Amino acid sequence: MTAMPALSDARRIVIKIGSALLVDPEQAALRTAWLDSVAADIAALRARGIEVLVVSSGAIALARVSLGFPRGPLRLEEKQAAAAVGQIRLAQAWSDALSRHGLTAAQLLLTPGDTEDRRRYLNARATFETLLGLGCIPVINENDTIATAEIRFGDNDRLGARVAQMVRADRLILLSDIDGLYTADPRLDPGATHLAYVPVLTDDIIAMGGAPPPGYSSGGMFTKLLAARIATHSGCAMAIALGTQMHPLQRLIDTGRCTWFGATEDARSARKHWIAGGLTPAGSLHVDAGAAHALTEGRSLLPAGIQRVEGEFERGDLVLVVDEDGRTIGRGLVAYNALDARRIAGFRSEKIESLLGWRGRDEVIHRDNLVID
Repeated sequence: MTAMPALSDARRIVIKIGSALLVDPEQAALRTAWLDSVAADIAALRARGIEVLVVSSGAIALARVSLGFPRGPLRLEEKQAAAAVGQIRLAQAWSDALSRHGLTAAQLLLTPGDTEDRRRYLNARATFETLLGLGCIPVINENDTIATAEIRFGDNDRLGARVAQMVRADRLILLSDIDGLYTADPRLDPGATHLAYVPVLTDDIIAMGGAPPPGYSSGGMFTKLLAARIATHSGCAMAIALGTQMHPLQRLIDTGRCTWFGATEDARSARKHWIAGGLTPAGSLHVDAGAAHALTEGRSLLPAGIQRVEGEFERGDLVLVVDEDGRTIGRGLVAYNALDARRIAGFRSEKIESLLGWRGRDEVIHRDNLVID
């Protein structure tokens, strides 16, 4: 059995911190002492040669009271206004806290497009690598001031996972108000059992996350498990750990109390890791049993195996591959737009030219652009 991961033996880590930890929800005031303790923990990790990136929520929470917004859901334009005001305060808070330990904070604001578009993804990765090489602590948040409801991460758990994937981190730490994953909600079921280690993330484990809860945070256990799927499939171990107490990272090293999710060991290329972590597929291709079997053996998806095409997408977009039972079995970059895919679905590749009037690729998704779940 693979040994349980640890924070102390990491090379590069991403730490995700939610609004409810960083900001007092009643007064919308920064928990300065707590933030200072986290900065001290980060400095201690850096002193051990561990590179650190922080994904930090809190911009909207910091600004909503000063802008006169009531507690509860905000309209999109109100969120964007609050983010514009609060992000300045959040960045300054991190800069002040880290500078007291001789560390330089760098602010980066990302949208899903920065991780879904391959060129922007590579550019962002190069920026991260440069900042880390200069000894900076990148502090990342979603760019809520320009994101629309349709193109948002919506939670910083998955943003943290995408950043971990982007920078090839070997540890992702989600600080939370709970010390890990339980077999059931421990607030409702006193018999719930804490899981210290999840070597493989199965559908049964995902089901333990339930549905995202309402309230101050946009995340919840469900989104943390979705983040675990992205991170672990990218070769990054992930932990859900209690973050409410002072010096939460040092406490994690000292006590080890958390839930670790083991990294998947595979030979995927960096390009396939990026495909696997895609959050916004543009459509789906429903395939027959023969095609599904062929894909599991490492073959490309040919038009003959496609039964139905859903969604509107362009050539090069990310799409899901769905089997006859309705299960998503993979995802990949499609070689045809939706209209042409519908025209050639169910036909052999040699018919493509007569159906479209031009000769395209034999494969609708080439195996080099395909990731099987």
